[in-house]
Amino acid sequence: MPEKSASAVQTATSRPPVNAADIEGSLERMEHLNEAISRRAFELYEKEGRVDGQDLRHWLEAEREILHPVHMKLEDAAGEFVVLAELPGFTAGDIEVSVEPRRVIITGKRESKEEDKQGDAVYVEQCSDEIFRTMELPAEVNVLKVTAMLKDGVLTVQLPKAAATKSALADSKTA
Repeated sequence: MPEKSASAVQTATSRPPVNAADIEGSLERMEHLNEAISRRAFELYEKEGRVDGQDLRHWLEAEREILHPVHMKLEDAAGEFVVLAELPGFTAGDIEVSVEPRRVIITGKRESKEEDKQGDAVYVEQCSDEIFRTMELPAEVNVLKVTAMLKDGVLTVQLPKAAATKSALADSKTA
């Protein structure tokens, strides 16, 4: 059973909160996103005349419209894993990092609204980007010591390896 406790780390404005993953909340959010993508994919299917055989293309197009792409990289440093995620335009307040012993979940949403008045006309432009990415970790981490920092559009999540994992690695190197 995954550990459910992690402290929120938010000592500076550039640090998004880090929480123990709420399994039910994560599943509910994934279900909500899946339904939204499914609805949009069906709208694309109907718009193109209900022609069969384009399910995957419709799904991928709907996913691109709803979710902002996030490029992620996992580094295995001495005693910790480091996850790097590219999140240009997002602020620490837009992002939440949830951690399970073997998984990191990065979620976030940003919205912008611009109004331009020209005479009697008012032009309003609204934009919304949502992210939802999970990454499986190759070994357990100590969820109580995870930190995250956002700098120049790159989120760095430091995940100290669990003590059992460190000692198992040391035993395997000496054998």
